[in-house]
Amino acid sequence: MLAACLEFLGLALCVTGSLLVMVACGLPMWKVTAFIDSNIVVAQTIWDGLWMSCVVQSTGQMQCKSHDSVLALTQDLQTARALTVISAVLGVVALTVTIAGAQCTNCIKDEPLKAKVVHAGGVIYIICALFVLVPLCWMANNIIVDFHDPQVPSSKKREIGAAIYIGWAATALLLVGGTLLCCSFSQGVRGSYPIKYAPTKSITTNGDFDKKHYV
Repeated sequence: MLAACLEFLGLALCVTGSLLVMVACGLPMWKVTAFIDSNIVVAQTIWDGLWMSCVVQSTGQMQCKSHDSVLALTQDLQTARALTVISAVLGVVALTVTIAGAQCTNCIKDEPLKAKVVHAGGVIYIICALFVLVPLCWMANNIIVDFHDPQVPSSKKREIGAAIYIGWAATALLLVGGTLLCCSFSQGVRGSYPIKYAPTKSITTNGDFDKKHYV
């Protein structure tokens, strides 16, 4: 019962984290305009994302344009694109693996094998978290360094956008959920596996044991 609860809770956290990774990957708000110095009052706000850049006017109108060339992007954007997509794909793979080994399904009959499959799903979810954590921290570090660099003009400075915060929340959920799935693999949580008894001897109509059981 405890193992089933850990599986359900861990899977719920991991699925939520995977969805947030996909949301963060698609949002254009990885870098946003920094309002500092003479840049406090502006007529537009600039959002930079992995796939597009958007300009939001003070009137509420928004115009977005996809990045024309992948090779023209900075190295951190290229890496973030690749790792977030890989993380999202691995999240789907981990979901399939975990459901296949979950106690609420009958895809696998062998109980020890089911536990190992769930453990494998938890490990994949943890790898997903690490894959998405690398570009998030790299991007945030570049934003902070450029923000404090006096050589960068104020109009070019950016702040950490909402997509990065969403990605950090997704990373935390994936790490916690994957750890819970791995913990459900332990023998103490799952308990001893059921003992298989030998079939009982059949009894004939007159009350005697069937002679075929005797040598």
